[in-house]
Amino acid sequence: MDEAGARAMAQDWVAAWNARDLERVLGHYAEDVEVCSPLVVERLGRADGWLRGKAELRAYFAHGMANPALRFALVDVRLGVNAACVLYDREGGVRVADTVEFDDAGRIRRMVACYARGAGQEG
Repeated sequence: MDEAGARAMAQDWVAAWNARDLERVLGHYAEDVEVCSPLVVERLGRADGWLRGKAELRAYFAHGMANPALRFALVDVRLGVNAACVLYDREGGVRVADTVEFDDAGRIRRMVACYARGAGQEG
């Protein structure tokens, strides 16, 4: 994945979230995806913070999309080795950094979400 590809992926991902298009968002993820987020701990009570597989991710994202205030704004994309860090702001100004690793098809196979400390998360 080059920088242009990573930026295009991030732009489409943000647009899909803002459009509440669950299938379009999920199209960015591999079937065997692993996602870690402090919101998984908060919302689902999973101490390790991990979701595994697209079915778990679908249910979790559907819940998030139900938030009528939800809105993402892309800030920047940083490129790594077969990875990227997507920096974006959520509704209420909460800054999030999602570090993603890509599979051979360019889909997200692993993601770790990091939120601004002390910021309240909605959605």
